[in-house]
Amino acid sequence: MADDDLAGEIVRVAGPLVVARGLPAPKMYDLVRVGAQGLMGEVIELRAEDASIQVYEETGGLGPGDPVYTTGGALSVELGPGLLESIYDGVQRPLNLLREMEGNFITRGTDMPALSRERDWEFVPVVKEGDEVQPGDLLGTIQETPVIEHRVLLPPGVKPGRVQSIRSGALKITDVVAVVGDGEAATEVTLLQRWPVRRARPFKHKYAPTDPLTTGQRVIDTFFPVAKGGTACIPGPFGSGKTVVQHQIAKWADADVILFVGCGERGNEMTEVLLEFPQLTDPYSGHPLMKRTVLIANTSNMPVAAREASVYTGLTIAEYYRDMGYNVALQADSTSRWAEALREIGARLEEMPGEEGYPAYLGSRLASFYERAGLVSCLGSKECSGSVTVVGSVSPPGGDLSEPVTQATLRVVKVFWGLEDRLAFMRHFPAINWLVSYSMYLAQVSKKWDEIIDPSFKELRTEAMTLLQREAELEEIVRLIGVEALSAGERLTMEGARSIREDFLHQNAFDEIDTYSSLKKQFLLLRCVITFHREAEKALEAGAEIDDVLASPLRERLADAKFIPEDRLEDFDKLDQAAVKAMEDLVPREERGAVSNL
Repeated sequence: MADDDLAGEIVRVAGPLVVARGLPAPKMYDLVRVGAQGLMGEVIELRAEDASIQVYEETGGLGPGDPVYTTGGALSVELGPGLLESIYDGVQRPLNLLREMEGNFITRGTDMPALSRERDWEFVPVVKEGDEVQPGDLLGTIQETPVIEHRVLLPPGVKPGRVQSIRSGALKITDVVAVVGDGEAATEVTLLQRWPVRRARPFKHKYAPTDPLTTGQRVIDTFFPVAKGGTACIPGPFGSGKTVVQHQIAKWADADVILFVGCGERGNEMTEVLLEFPQLTDPYSGHPLMKRTVLIANTSNMPVAAREASVYTGLTIAEYYRDMGYNVALQADSTSRWAEALREIGARLEEMPGEEGYPAYLGSRLASFYERAGLVSCLGSKECSGSVTVVGSVSPPGGDLSEPVTQATLRVVKVFWGLEDRLAFMRHFPAINWLVSYSMYLAQVSKKWDEIIDPSFKELRTEAMTLLQREAELEEIVRLIGVEALSAGERLTMEGARSIREDFLHQNAFDEIDTYSSLKKQFLLLRCVITFHREAEKALEAGAEIDDVLASPLRERLADAKFIPEDRLEDFDKLDQAAVKAMEDLVPREERGAVSNL
């Protein structure tokens, strides 16, 4: 415990908020230890001699007169090899290790290093003595997992200089790996770094994202894509599938490193993640998915104040891997629970409430969170880029998208995946409403589609969206008059839109094949659906009957096309050919020459 000269004392306790008096030279966001058990807390307000502290653990039993010790530093996370495959709480305590030590419930005041001090890491240097280095330059590498090479960089803030010494071989994270600089200016560099969670890590430049983040979810990748380094939000009412969509993105996104932050969600949902992720195989490497994943679990029964820290903990770890040149995807589930923590702390601070009781700074806090995403040029003498993509779910009460958290989020993110309970009740998953969702990255991403998939991909997407919008207009007529009032062409439009919804957009998260679709498969599947519609239009113009078109056996084959495995994508070409022949066979014999000319 800290020296008594560095202590103050408690004068008031209000839930997770503790007011202390007499702290020596307190500063905003200083980390403190509260009470005889040394509960972790953070200074969030200074008023005259009083410091308001949010405590990240249960405050029962604390009272006036109990000591509060200052640490003199900000709340920080440990960064180094060993982060991957770990499960942390909101303040980076290793939950899996604490469970082995204490069981299912953590004793108050328990602390444990986030990274093992005993494990040896095989360090391979890439610089030699006498080399000039600057912050961000690569000193050496460690094979952290079979999937991810941990790149040991000269930390930000260290003065540029010559490498005086460099080690190799088996090292612990606290061992000095290199000495940089001369004389008194020399800096000892270890594998372990610490970084304040509320301060963004530095970079050279930030660029507009251009490359698509492929998630394997067709409605997202094809219709409303997010770019690597972009921001997205998933608002939706209870039961609409927000968490499942986030799980799917975390499982299948083609990012190098995955961060999943469970912020105030129900314990059973986080249990699914903790049990399921270690069993999953990464489709890109063949190794277990956890080999490139960090989980941060701060469930709804954990202290409310720790929710507020959990998203920053995740962001700082994400930026650490971004600085190595990796593409990182961070899932925050959910930012509404995070905002509720802000509201509760703000109320106990007796701050003037804003809309619906949220603090007046809600919008700026959300903006500062999402603005830490981006595609950046990393520090260092060599050109290197990395990205952090942030996807946050929002849980508006009653599905009301006009509530403050949703509106403040929509002002800063560029992708909106609007979930709708009506679709969920119809068992259509992902329940993303294609008529209200949008992506501002479509223009940039479609240029990449031209290069890596096919130049006609965007055209197919546009045609599919047109059919879906036309279907929404025709549904009003059908409700009022009935389907019999529609012309043959309009009935075909309804059928084409139905095929897009059921055969393309609908996706089963629990089916071994359908749960993930590569971008190539998405293009081929959509091409099959649109090809059938185009050929059916030609057949109708050439004299075919609409009832015969709708009764075509090929519709069943189209419905099963999404279950074609990734190693049999050539079957889609056969399906396209079958669609052409099937529609030609429906045209009266005397008209077949005309349909071929069409």
